Amino acid sequence: MIKIGVCIETVFTELPYIERIKRVAKIGFPGIEFWFHNRRFDGANLLEEIKDISAIAKVVKDLGLEVTDFVVNSPEGENGGLLVKPEDREKYLARLRELIPLAHRLNCKKLITCTGNKVEGRSYEEQRKSVIDTLEQASKIVEKENIILVLEPLNTLIDHPGYFLDSVREGAKIIREISHPHIRLLFDIYHMQIMEGNILSTIEKNIDIIGHFHAANVPGRHELYLGELNYPNIIKRIDELGYEGYIGLEYFPSMDSDKSLRRVKERISV
Repeated sequence: MIKIGVCIETVFTELPYIERIKRVAKIGFPGIEFWFHNRRFDGANLLEEIKDISAIAKVVKDLGLEVTDFVVNSPEGENGGLLVKPEDREKYLARLRELIPLAHRLNCKKLITCTGNKVEGRSYEEQRKSVIDTLEQASKIVEKENIILVLEPLNTLIDHPGYFLDSVREGAKIIREISHPHIRLLFDIYHMQIMEGNILSTIEKNIDIIGHFHAANVPGRHELYLGELNYPNIIKRIDELGYEGYIGLEYFPSMDSDKSLRRVKERISV
């Protein structure tokens, strides 16, 4: 059965992370995720800050929560390099090796990976080959560690101009070409509604390679009940397809975070 988790970067941004986790647990969500282990989002900017992984591990254990995933590398490449650049391969793999012990400490089984932004002066095929070659190398690392990497397409029209991978269509081709059980697709419903639409049909065609979902509504990236997407119907269909993982709420509340999460939980309960 589907479980709903919360990205703690975008909610309760005025609070320390441990308090954010406690607030999410109090509302009744069973899982949390975050972005980078060495950045803090304050509601407006990503700031340099090392998360206390040991403290997070303790509080999630005490509260009976799961850490569903966190991010290896950023779209801009300053955190872990770019998959689209072969010269960044060792930097990326080193970053991956650095994060795996943190994932184990959190009992976290998935890590999010980004392709990075396009490199000017290089062909699409050259960059695509670099993504595949690097992920094939990464697959050997994560398979031994029982970790799944989920590759995330992002929208380039609003939030991430210049990002290389901006469609499930192309993301699925890459995943199927790599054809490794530890390399999967992250389907961000918000991003892909902006880029492609046709959400249910696309999910149905690719459910076999989807390792995680993110959710927010369009437009605005706000609560799941505010916008053009029918999330109760989407979640029901994902459940019918046999998906048993998490859907992560990665949205920006349009009101007080506590009130926002409680309303979302009421309206999308599965």
